[in-house]
Amino acid sequence: MPAESALVDVAAARQADRVIASESDFPGRWDAHLRLPTGGYSKRAFDIVGSLTLIMFFLPLFALIAVMVKMNSSGPVLFGHRRLGHGGVSFKCYKFRTMVSNSNEVLSELLARDPSAREEWNANHKLRSDPRITTFGNFLRRSSLDELPQLFNVLLGDMSLVGPRPIVNDEIARYRQYYADYARARPGMTGLWQVSGRSNCDYDQRVQYDVTYVRDWSIVSDIGILLRTVKVVFGREGSC
Repeated sequence: MPAESALVDVAAARQADRVIASESDFPGRWDAHLRLPTGGYSKRAFDIVGSLTLIMFFLPLFALIAVMVKMNSSGPVLFGHRRLGHGGVSFKCYKFRTMVSNSNEVLSELLARDPSAREEWNANHKLRSDPRITTFGNFLRRSSLDELPQLFNVLLGDMSLVGPRPIVNDEIARYRQYYADYARARPGMTGLWQVSGRSNCDYDQRVQYDVTYVRDWSIVSDIGILLRTVKVVFGREGSC
């Protein structure tokens, strides 16, 4: 894809600027909501039609997965986690629950006793071997089926079918000056990062892909990323 050949060198920019960022370094968080998200009305229309079509198509699968989640472990079927959307507005991002109900306690105990796990978590906010994930949850994650409920986030306008990876508040500082680019768009169910290695990428590479996507957006690139997502999901490339 042409966008990938023009990736922003986030790592070099981070090396050149070691000053701790303040709120003034992230103008996108406070003024991006005054502008239309990346893609404007055409992208929004594409999202509405696409999400409605996919919701109707996957309704039987929604029901089956809900039953399996309840059978596999106690707790709710859906998990909602606060993420940052267009203009830095917080919203609840939905997934099928893939973790044990006391996942926060399990994570805290692991990080307290395992230095290597703590280092991995601090670097990427992910664990390759995560004890919080249930057996069925592991299947949902590897197949990306856990993210199907985000179709409702897309329909409601919190997310887009394609966009930057949705981040939490603690990750703003890691985007530094590039957070303004992130805040220009609605986060996506899939994106340039997801089809370019996913968990095989380090954090700076994720930021590079997000910034490049926003700056070079076109409806053609969205369609291309969606088609590549199908290949990644069925091929389980770079799944996490």
